[in-house]
Amino acid sequence: MNRDHPHYARCVQILKEELLPAMGCTEPIAIAYAAARARAVLGRLPERLLVEVSGNIIKNVKSVVVPHTGGLRGIPAAAAAGVVAGDAEAELEVLSRVRESGIAATAEYLKTAPIEVRHADTGHIFDISVTAFAGNDSAQVRIVDYHTNVVLVRRNGEILLEKALGTAEESLSDRSFLSVEGIVDFAGSVAPDDVRETLQRQIDYNMAIAEEGLKNSYGANIGKTLLRGHEDCLEYKMRAWAAAASDARMNGCELPVVINSGSGNQGITTSVPVIVYARETGKSEEELLRALVVANLVTTHLKTGIGRLSAYCGAVSAGCGAAAGIAWLQGGRFHKIAHVIVNAVAVTSGIVCDGAKASCAAKIASAVDAGLLALAMYRDGNQFYGGEGIVKKGVENTIANVGRLARFGMEQTDKEIIALMMDN
Repeated sequence: MNRDHPHYARCVQILKEELLPAMGCTEPIAIAYAAARARAVLGRLPERLLVEVSGNIIKNVKSVVVPHTGGLRGIPAAAAAGVVAGDAEAELEVLSRVRESGIAATAEYLKTAPIEVRHADTGHIFDISVTAFAGNDSAQVRIVDYHTNVVLVRRNGEILLEKALGTAEESLSDRSFLSVEGIVDFAGSVAPDDVRETLQRQIDYNMAIAEEGLKNSYGANIGKTLLRGHEDCLEYKMRAWAAAASDARMNGCELPVVINSGSGNQGITTSVPVIVYARETGKSEEELLRALVVANLVTTHLKTGIGRLSAYCGAVSAGCGAAAGIAWLQGGRFHKIAHVIVNAVAVTSGIVCDGAKASCAAKIASAVDAGLLALAMYRDGNQFYGGEGIVKKGVENTIANVGRLARFGMEQTDKEIIALMMDN
């Protein structure tokens, strides 16, 4: 695929759109971003807030630590941090510049300002609306479909910005052309300079937070637990480093990550095992960049059919992406990568997403392990065949089945998970 091919520029653009920096779990950060923008529109510190969110936002914010809040969790903490100390211009790094004074001010604001949270059943899986009030003035900011897609800004009833509501896929560049064969073709021909800046940031950010997760204590310390006694085993290292990054991210670490498909955990799972493998086996910078192209685009391809948020754990898709990237580093191309993807999704497609929290690190370890098992199966000439469960003949048919299962088949499962979490 040369630069003149119409899909070449699209693949480069998708990587730029998906591999964004974010501090903290992206759902509470999206709430903080909406709140920061609402305050900016209002022009002063709100006296009270109304936060209306879809069920999946409730699910992914309830149990995760919001960075730069002194360990606070939940929707009110995210909204308060955004209005008190957030930088609306920084988007998903909205809380990256908060200082100690801002942390103290956020805690004080939570004590004094009423913050009402409502479950908004709007039909959109991803929906956040923050309305800020001060005196007779009000300002509303609404985000729909993905984390920075502001569709409505209103002040005192006057609409300042309004976008037609669509799906995330419609709001972003077209991904319908993606295929595993096309991804492999692009990875083999892309000029490294066209993707280096985007991917180097992913390498730097995601490995830094993995190192932090292994150095200090965060959450359930899944990464440390995996690595203990297996310090010289490459397979354990790949799982442990990825899990450690999530340990830190889910439990208040204030280092940023580079996300994939709207999720930091997916960005971590997609990239960290590939980077660890490349470094441990002495691969060149160019080989690593091409492998990360494969890993990231495979994850994005899988997630396109699933949607941004689902009852289907996003680490599963990202673990497939990581395995595809490692397969590339092992010299595999389309045939091997296709079989590895099918083998991996056949193993872990039953993992459910019950929100962002400490146990995400363990699910990441399981997803990476499934990817490594899929690689070993291919090496030994073993595979899962079409007609066995959700596996269908042909990698694209299997990927389509995964999307159908996650988007439609698990819709009621998602509602039940949210109901269970709201009862706790």
